[in-house]
Amino acid sequence: MGVAGSGKTTVGKLLSDRTGWTFYDADDFHPVENINKMSRGIPLSDEDRKPWLLELKKLIQDTLTQEQCAILACSALKSSYREMLEVDRPEVILIYLQGDYAQISSRIQQRQAHFMEVEMLRSQFQILEEPQADLVVNVSLSPEAIVEQIIKHWDKFR
Repeated sequence: MGVAGSGKTTVGKLLSDRTGWTFYDADDFHPVENINKMSRGIPLSDEDRKPWLLELKKLIQDTLTQEQCAILACSALKSSYREMLEVDRPEVILIYLQGDYAQISSRIQQRQAHFMEVEMLRSQFQILEEPQADLVVNVSLSPEAIVEQIIKHWDKFR
């Protein structure tokens, strides 16, 4: 989890390659209305996010019910969002990709063809409630180094 531009998708895909686990990007589950709103630079409200979070909760529950392992890249910025997703379950490991505004805004400015614009990042930092995560990794590391840190701490998660 983390704000836009923190590397969730990149790290998630690399971790999926290393583990063989299925990777899901929460952005792919946003309704068209949410994407259109964000593309116009309008921050989502909690009401906008609710159907999206419920869809992600179902994905997590279905994955656990099928006794499968997966990686979900999701912002999950507020504790209420994380509660809705039930990430406090012992089978769910929360990894927080942490960085500061200047560092992450420069990353977003380099992106192409993504609905999240740098102007929206400020609203994400404003609502961010830093979690009690199983692992906190600073995004100043390379994606590969972040994956190495996650793998290094893997035994703690089992």
